[in-house]
Amino acid sequence: MSRVLTTEEARSAIRQIQSIIGGGFTEQISRLDTQGRILSDANVWDGPLAAQFRGSVWPDTKSALDTAKNELEQLRTQLDRISQDIFAAGGA
Repeated sequence: MSRVLTTEEARSAIRQIQSIIGGGFTEQISRLDTQGRILSDANVWDGPLAAQFRGSVWPDTKSALDTAKNELEQLRTQLDRISQDIFAAGGA
């Protein structure tokens, strides 16, 4: 039989992670995306470094941010499912 255990410390950590993700972290990523798109507009910011930003820096960063946002949402969902399963199994 597999061990099922959850402590109040685990419950608190799960809630904290979910709160961080749902309470603003993914929102901050969206805000970064908005500002990155503004800076990617040559009518707003131009020059050699701005072109470099548009051509490679921002696309690479945006891709990484999108991946992080998706992975954080998956983590939040997995933590929710796992904690419900543990709590339902009577882990205490």
